[in-house]
Amino acid sequence: MRNHTEVNEFILLGIPQTQGLETVLLVIFSFIYLFTLLGNLLILLAIVSSSNLHTPMYFFLGLLSILDMLFPSVTCPKMLIYLSGQSQAISYKGCAVQLFFYHFLGSTEGCLYSVMAYDRFVAICHPLRYMLIMRPGVCVGLVLAAWLVGCLHATILTSFTFQLPYCGPNWVDHFFCDIPAVLPLACADSSLAQRVGSTNVGFLALMLWLSVCVSYTRIGIAILRIRSAEDRQKAFSICSAHLTAILCAYGPVIIIYLQPTSNPFLSATVQILNNIVSPMLNSLIYSLRNKEVKSSLKKAFYNVVFSAVD
Repeated sequence: MRNHTEVNEFILLGIPQTQGLETVLLVIFSFIYLFTLLGNLLILLAIVSSSNLHTPMYFFLGLLSILDMLFPSVTCPKMLIYLSGQSQAISYKGCAVQLFFYHFLGSTEGCLYSVMAYDRFVAICHPLRYMLIMRPGVCVGLVLAAWLVGCLHATILTSFTFQLPYCGPNWVDHFFCDIPAVLPLACADSSLAQRVGSTNVGFLALMLWLSVCVSYTRIGIAILRIRSAEDRQKAFSICSAHLTAILCAYGPVIIIYLQPTSNPFLSATVQILNNIVSPMLNSLIYSLRNKEVKSSLKKAFYNVVFSAVD
């Protein structure tokens, strides 16, 4: 790819219409990013340290916490660097790597949401066969399939984007390298790459969304049949947390890639919600609305405190 381009680096223009607010944004995004890392790390530690949470549901939740630490790390550190007044340049290879991992981790997380929806469907609709259906081999296989789909999806998008020649200008009107911001800079016809990108993203998002809808339709019917109000409320609480996280993830994707005309400020705002805010919200959603996670976090905190005192 490098032999067909005269561009050695791209210049990230940042968030549109925010000139003069760099210091404020630096403080805000630094806090959100650190809170995201800390919150998801605590959830992961609670799951690993508590034997009560060594179940398929929390296995998937632990993997979601890992993805929620990795996903914002693709774009946020570079954004914080240039908000602090340093270089806004990113190398040609660095731009390709950033685009690949953004779509790789994002689509893998989308697949994991579908896996988690299926897990909740089995737990609520087939409780007596839950441990048989969701045995360790099946759980690992589902996770590997999610990572494989994410890798294939990102490879296709990155290949079609960076097989085009880029000979200038190199100003990316965004705060990171993404397909809608990079393709307009190509020196050749990018219509095929645009169609492949929109079709690939749209098809994958649609399939994953439909799988979630099917699972939760069956779950909703099963919950309505539960006689115990307490059990019904518990099932609804677990499912509502997952649904909230899914809406936070899919909403921005739909707005970004299906908008009729590109709006740089709207795209940047929605991407910030998707890249930075949503992973932070996931840690809050699953920690504040899950009694078992909160209990494990308290136990882990007490153990650390008492160990320090002793």
